[in-house]
Amino acid sequence: MIAALIRFALVQRLMILLLTAALIASGVYAFQTLPIDAFPDISAPQVQVIVKAPGLSPTEVESRITFPIEAEMQGLPRQTVLRSISKYSLSSITIDFEDGTDIYWARQQVSERLNQVWGQMPAGIEGGLGPITTPLGEAYMYRVEGAGYDNQELRRIQDWVIRPRLRTIEGVADVNSLGGEVQVFEVAADPHKLRARGAEYRRYGNCAGA
Repeated sequence: MIAALIRFALVQRLMILLLTAALIASGVYAFQTLPIDAFPDISAPQVQVIVKAPGLSPTEVESRITFPIEAEMQGLPRQTVLRSISKYSLSSITIDFEDGTDIYWARQQVSERLNQVWGQMPAGIEGGLGPITTPLGEAYMYRVEGAGYDNQELRRIQDWVIRPRLRTIEGVADVNSLGGEVQVFEVAADPHKLRARGAEYRRYGNCAGA
């Protein structure tokens, strides 16, 4: 068998050279275009729900946020795993789906269930569906510190300086801020000055508006 192959190669030299060149060209093309990863992503489709609840202890987060959302997520089509983590001021619920499930379909299913229970959540919470990531995606946690800065200034630097720059880096899906004192701007309207300028002033309960 080997002798016959050798004879064929010697007789059909041009054909062998052309096949070799084609094989080399296809190898170079595949090397330049095929995505190569040292750790191929073999994880199942996953959807995360991240809720931030400032001021709530882990026990309160578990009972008032994590448990109601978990109960609502039970029985989702093609769901395989449902797990959660409750920390200080933070709740993270993870739902895994069967292999081959469209991630956008899965996020839609979770979003519809989340909307049904969101009205029962405590006041002042924020969050929702996490970014489209996989279990193999790395999560990096860091702390912003600085001498002479109070908690409000550190949170402002995180929200307006660090976070926008980190989100421009390729491969970063999202940056979630936690802790500190969020800067809030309040506008108190003076009804007398509003009337002097011809603006209509009405009072609704304890709130004033023009």
